[in-house]
Amino acid sequence: METGVQQQAGEKLIRILAFTLVISVMSASMFNIVLPEIRAEFQLSFAQVSWVTSAFLLIYAVGTVIYGKLADIYKLKNLLTFGLIFFVFGSLIGLVAQAYWMVLLSRILQAAGAAVVPATASIIPVRYFPPESRGRALGISMTGLAIGGAIGPLVATLVVSIVHWRWLFCMPLFTLFTLPYYRKYLDNEHEDAGNIDWIGGGLLAGTAALLLLAITYEAWMPAAGCLILFVLFIARIRSVAKPFIRPELFRNKSYSLVLAIAFLTTGIGYSLAFLSPQLLSQVNHLAPGLIGFAIAPAAVTTAILGRKAGKLADAKGNPFLYYVASLLLLTCFALLSSFAGISPVYIAVFLIFGNVGQSFMMIALSNTISRTLPKEQTGVGMGLLAMLNFVAGAVSASIYSTTIDQGASSVWNAANSFPVAFVYSNIYFVLAFLHAMILLIYYFQFGRAERKRKAT
Repeated sequence: METGVQQQAGEKLIRILAFTLVISVMSASMFNIVLPEIRAEFQLSFAQVSWVTSAFLLIYAVGTVIYGKLADIYKLKNLLTFGLIFFVFGSLIGLVAQAYWMVLLSRILQAAGAAVVPATASIIPVRYFPPESRGRALGISMTGLAIGGAIGPLVATLVVSIVHWRWLFCMPLFTLFTLPYYRKYLDNEHEDAGNIDWIGGGLLAGTAALLLLAITYEAWMPAAGCLILFVLFIARIRSVAKPFIRPELFRNKSYSLVLAIAFLTTGIGYSLAFLSPQLLSQVNHLAPGLIGFAIAPAAVTTAILGRKAGKLADAKGNPFLYYVASLLLLTCFALLSSFAGISPVYIAVFLIFGNVGQSFMMIALSNTISRTLPKEQTGVGMGLLAMLNFVAGAVSASIYSTTIDQGASSVWNAANSFPVAFVYSNIYFVLAFLHAMILLIYYFQFGRAERKRKAT
């Protein structure tokens, strides 16, 4: 496909992708709202009903890197067709489910299909946009993520107030409207007839799944299994001719470093999604519905500014956008640490800085990573980034919840004067410090190199 035609197709694809991301993110998050209803209807324990979301996220996380690898070999349009149809098929099972095992099966099948969406969201901007305009494409994708995250809980609340919670399974049906456009605008790239190392892929998938289980349930057996499978995975990719992930991908120092930075910053940024509702509930004593309204302005602002962030990356460079994002995040953490316990109105304003900063950060890092990858490893490289983002969220959620359970008898930020919020103040104080350290690492590795490149 010629460059001009490819860019025109890319412009259409990125907007279709943004809509698909909205539906995908909503489907992932909406069921958190209705877990109490599902638990009551099927007389389940909290541990049992939590699998409605845990199983989805497990398959969703693992599936992103699997689809990413497949996209390096097979036509992306065929993978998307398969994934979205599977997504809808799983949803139809949930729509008629009369037993809990059917609901759980539906969520598993949904995730197995929906995982193609985040993988595609990483690949299309790289394949269809040149580096100088890729930031804007990533910004549009992030807008879809932000909109889905913002309206998902609100739509779920509205639906269950009118009809039964099973109707939430109808949402993925809207993705069928996107299939003709994907089939039309995705090019007919040549398929690589090479074999896939399914054993290596299975070992990687098992490693990620057991790690998430170990973190979610704080169990040592899955942790031990994760370590064993990881060792076997390393041995596998070093011993076969065509491994699932080529070892030289990790020898790419720029890719490995940005991957590590992305993992850490995702974990830090996840505090905004995980801790904010708990802070507003436990300290400010807001009802669930009001918590949604307090968080919504940040999500809406992020959706509005997503495209502008991408354009900023294209015009000023990824390091510049990274510094802007870091400033916003540090401002948010400093304010939350100093004033945790203040009126929810102020917390809502603080969260705008943080959510926008985190969105800018992911655009900058995704764009940076895309430039470190050779074309033949784009799919698996970006898929691995998406999978590690899920793992980072699970790891950080476990750390944050454990810290909150332990509480705090003193505050580390002298500016905070709300004893009931000391533990939250301390967490945000530490996160601000950690993020400042990561910022220094990024500057010395990428910022100075970018300045030297522009100087020459």
